[in-house]
Amino acid sequence: MKIQAQVLTAFKTPLEAREFDLLPLADGEVLIKVTYAGVCGSDLHMASGQDPRTPLPIILGHEGVGEVAEIRGEKTDVEGRPLKVGQAVLWNRSVVCGRCFFCRGGEHHLCPERFVYGIHRGCDVPPHVNGCYSQYLPLDARTDIFRIDDVPPEHHKTLVTASCSGSTAAHAFDFFEPAGGETVIVQGSGPLGCFLVAMARAAGVGRIVVISRSRGRLEMTRRFGATDTMSVLDTSADQRREFVRSLTDGRGADAVYEAVGTAAVVREGIGLVRQGGRFITAGFGQPGGTMPWDPFWDLTRPDLKYVGVWVSHTRHTGRALELMKRHLADFAGMITHTLPLAQVNAAHDLMRRGEAMKVALAP
Repeated sequence: MKIQAQVLTAFKTPLEAREFDLLPLADGEVLIKVTYAGVCGSDLHMASGQDPRTPLPIILGHEGVGEVAEIRGEKTDVEGRPLKVGQAVLWNRSVVCGRCFFCRGGEHHLCPERFVYGIHRGCDVPPHVNGCYSQYLPLDARTDIFRIDDVPPEHHKTLVTASCSGSTAAHAFDFFEPAGGETVIVQGSGPLGCFLVAMARAAGVGRIVVISRSRGRLEMTRRFGATDTMSVLDTSADQRREFVRSLTDGRGADAVYEAVGTAAVVREGIGLVRQGGRFITAGFGQPGGTMPWDPFWDLTRPDLKYVGVWVSHTRHTGRALELMKRHLADFAGMITHTLPLAQVNAAHDLMRRGEAMKVALAP
């Protein structure tokens, strides 16, 4: 069977349409007819050569939903229900070995054999079609699959972010889930920031302050539960710090969640946390610069609980998916554009220019 996919052959060049022959499935593998692939900011970083993990040539795309087109042998979803041809599904973006020290300890995201569709495996690695920017995607037998036939078809594309920004946000809340009545700051108003805001709202947080560059995206965060927003284009760092202190009797926020991925944002965020508070950095998918750091004054003396969040795994995707199902109309607004897969380069341009928050590609 011959299929079409969009391939990154060189950094900083347009993706190219190429034809592939699908290999026969191995036992337990599932062939997915991709209905929507999400364009993530990480895809842009990879296409420009900023992500050191990127092999070439590669089919990008780690966010996707689709329909089961073929199953070799038997395969069940995450709830143990047999999968059938024609069912609508979403899959966890990563595959792990299930045997190593980290997998046995429940830290699957740290598995040394972990790979992510559309990120780690190029076109030279069988089955050669390893990303969602494709008409079809063969899933490794170890892939965790979620059925989404309980979601209206018009909202299937809404779910493409569940296994990326949604699951990363859920992982951040694994470490520090805010308590009701607390004051939380979210730095960043992209998909990850919106998920963090939505999860904070679900936790019953009292005040949710979002700081970002984009005025339009800041307004969108209010539909997810933001109570206060500040644009860095309209305020200084001193003004932002004083505003947070004014909300908290001079203490600072109980928790700050970083969702931007630059060292300068982390540096500011640490200064917004109260003594004994929590700082959670979840926005780094690749290196984002360095910053001055004093372990005594920044970490020890304020008794700061600082944690870095690296990617996610299946349970986090499940939590994000359940949150989205309760607020489909809100999350649908995150998909600002839908384009045919053949227009993937136009989709990347929209994202680079900041004209799109999230583009869904329809093969």
